[in-house]
Amino acid sequence: MRLFIFRSQKRPDLRAFTGDDTGSKLPEKHGPWDATGVVRADKDPPHGFPRAAIEASIAARGFQLWQLNRSK
Repeated sequence: MRLFIFRSQKRPDLRAFTGDDTGSKLPEKHGPWDATGVVRADKDPPHGFPRAAIEASIAARGFQLWQLNRSK
């Protein structure tokens, strides 16, 4: 499965993985969403996220959210 990555315009620290390139299943309350990238099926997701967990979330809900850590 290709994983499409999106960024929330409402919450710039919020990102999402989804299985479709349009982001049609992303939660509207955090949208609009901008596409920012794609992870091919033969590549690892960013930040060491486990692909199996992401794909399970997409199968169950249509997306997987994650928040960037802004603290330094």
